[in-house]
Amino acid sequence: MQKNVVLFLSAAALIALSSCSSKLGALSADNFNVVPNPLESEAGKVPTTINGKFPEKYMKKKAVVTVTPELRYGDGQTAKGQSATFQGEKVAGNDQTIQYKVGGNYTMKSNFNYVPEMQKSDLYLTFEAFVGKKKVEVPAVKVATGVISTSELYKKTLAGDGACIAPDSFERVKTQKQEAQIKFLINQANLRKSEMKNNSVKEFVEMLKKINRDKEGLNIKDVEVLAYASPDGGLKFNDKLANQRQNVSEKYVKNTLKSTKVDTDVTAKYTAQDWEGFQKLVAASNLQDKDVILRVLSMYQDPEERETQIRNMSAGFRELADGILPELRRSRLIINYETIGRSDDQIKEQYTTDASKLSADELLYAAALEDNAEKKEDIYKKTAELYPNDSRAFNNIAALEFAKGNNDAAQNYLSKALAVDGNTAEANANKGLIALLNGNAAEAQTLIAKANGANDLNKAVGALNIANGKYAQAEEAMKGVNSNTAALAQILNKNYAGAQTTLNNIKNKNGLTDYLYAIINARQGNSSAASSYLKSAVQKDPSLASYAANDLEFLNVNK
Repeated sequence: MQKNVVLFLSAAALIALSSCSSKLGALSADNFNVVPNPLESEAGKVPTTINGKFPEKYMKKKAVVTVTPELRYGDGQTAKGQSATFQGEKVAGNDQTIQYKVGGNYTMKSNFNYVPEMQKSDLYLTFEAFVGKKKVEVPAVKVATGVISTSELYKKTLAGDGACIAPDSFERVKTQKQEAQIKFLINQANLRKSEMKNNSVKEFVEMLKKINRDKEGLNIKDVEVLAYASPDGGLKFNDKLANQRQNVSEKYVKNTLKSTKVDTDVTAKYTAQDWEGFQKLVAASNLQDKDVILRVLSMYQDPEERETQIRNMSAGFRELADGILPELRRSRLIINYETIGRSDDQIKEQYTTDASKLSADELLYAAALEDNAEKKEDIYKKTAELYPNDSRAFNNIAALEFAKGNNDAAQNYLSKALAVDGNTAEANANKGLIALLNGNAAEAQTLIAKANGANDLNKAVGALNIANGKYAQAEEAMKGVNSNTAALAQILNKNYAGAQTTLNNIKNKNGLTDYLYAIINARQGNSSAASSYLKSAVQKDPSLASYAANDLEFLNVNK
């Protein structure tokens, strides 16, 4: 009996001692759930949510435990996340309290700044623990392995997709007009000698002669004759008068065409009362009663009522009679023609013989005709030499350097472009692309915002949205673009069918194209196809081998 009492007392003492123990013991990975797992980069960060659980009878009543996430990568490098502190039920603090008997759950978030070495990494939780004033050891726990960094692939795809090329404005066939004006005296329709000697008529005749001399470079479409009478006076009289002015003007044009040996159609019409022209001249004038006159025109549609109301303004009408109405008693003679520029072959030949005789637009167009990057660069450099005040050539050289990965050289040429014209849209967009590659999304945002109207701006906007983790906006921005970066946006937005179609339509596929094919197939569980595309990608671009070796997209793919 006495022996049993002793045993009972010993057991009780052991239990009491155990409950007062200062040891907390080790936690296991089973106590934690990490989302996502593996970790995944987004907008230059590695965000993670850790859902933890302290088991029953773990947290001593006087314990204080600080949990710190650590992402360990590279050669002993560590990135620390946001710590969280928990306390036992007898601790007088403000941290989350964990009950001894039942344990407790908690959630903590961290956001690490991404660096490429984190692709191969481990996420640990470390613990700083005290029971009372005594520090106790709690071993670190590994809770996740590796970082999927597919969102960072835009830094690889951009160079292959190319920067923004400033376009030429070369048009082989341009529509042009040459206009002459013949004025008539009030109530008259005769062509005065003085009017036939005015500069616009002389230039009209000279253009017809030029068209006759240069049938290869100039092509006449037709000649229009538009005759008018001013809106003062009766409609019946003005109708007859305007018709007469049309007839004499048309006769003059036909005679001039005959004398210059130009064969074309002549279309003629007249306007009896030129209220439209009247309104335009009044609106552009400094007439004292301008606003009142314009109000009359808007209030009354009847020509006679309009004239009556305007004549009632005696002072205003005098100004009209002297300054406005004489300008409306006229005929307009309009040559509609086309200028025919050099053909593609002629431009190429001229570049070979003497490039200085080509315009800047012709030179930029010549570069666009070339598929060879070296030949393009030669033409752009010649353009910059001949036309140093044209920013486009400098920008386009920068774009070629960007494609080669020579970002320092690209920056240099972009600086030259912007020194010529700080508002060059393509140059600002391209500086934004380089800023993205350097990991400076904020600077890129500012530069791309200044690039409104840039050629292929949607590529830069799409890349910026990827960098900012806005995948849906990135996909929308690059809608209709067939490029690796556009496909990447669709992959990140989990539109795998769309990404597949985009990749299929890329004209010049490369190693990165196959790499993206591999990711699509890996994510859809097609490991065999993923393996095949991955091997093809590395074969085309050996630089992808080291990246692929640590890419957790292919965790279940035979590399």
